[in-house]
Amino acid sequence: MSVPFAVTDDRFEDEVLKSELPILVDFWAEWCAPCHMIAPAVEELAKAYDGKMKFARMDVDSNNKTALQYGIMSIPTLIIFKGGQEKERIIGAVPKNQLEKKVAANIQ
Repeated sequence: MSVPFAVTDDRFEDEVLKSELPILVDFWAEWCAPCHMIAPAVEELAKAYDGKMKFARMDVDSNNKTALQYGIMSIPTLIIFKGGQEKERIIGAVPKNQLEKKVAANIQ
């Protein structure tokens, strides 16, 4: 499995909502410059928190059903889900240390 792995509308419930581990979903698009800016930080956190939290990316252009369902109005938007529920929402290309605080707070 690549880190973070790609998730689709069809697999969202099984991969995200039914995940045993907390999971961070990065809602992004290929044309989005801030999405590309935040991607390396998300990849580093995915490696650092391997086994404690899962990390996924969802291309909003190909998977707009889920993006609409969760009211994704701007990208990048990162949502941390735990037990099938949204626990944290981060909007924009925030610094890695800010992301890490949110991740660490949701693995307890």
